[in-house]
Amino acid sequence: MIEIRPTTAAKTWELRHKVMWPNKSIKFVILPEDEDGFHYGLFEKERLVSVISLFKIGNEGQFRKFATDKDFQGKGFGTKLLEYLIEEAKLLNINYLYCNARVTAIRFYEKFGLKTASTI
Repeated sequence: MIEIRPTTAAKTWELRHKVMWPNKSIKFVILPEDEDGFHYGLFEKERLVSVISLFKIGNEGQFRKFATDKDFQGKGFGTKLLEYLIEEAKLLNINYLYCNARVTAIRFYEKFGLKTASTI
């Protein structure tokens, strides 16, 4: 059974660390603004397999630290979580949503109607 629900920043850190920066200290994935964000998790049979965090400033929102456990990638879990986040952003009156994505992830985000502003 799949369930998406709000979670705490602290509950996202282990998965962020494991997926994004496993060779760094866990402190590397903790954001100073984490306590001000909205954090969501996708649970598969109560196991946290995907996380994403949303930070709202006025009517803009930035999502960050989007991570899916490697054992669950390619199964649509990240897609479900991002779709959920987009709907949550609308409920929060966010009308401009963005992220700083890796170049390798651009095609994924384009499927959701997001556009590339620039690349480095």
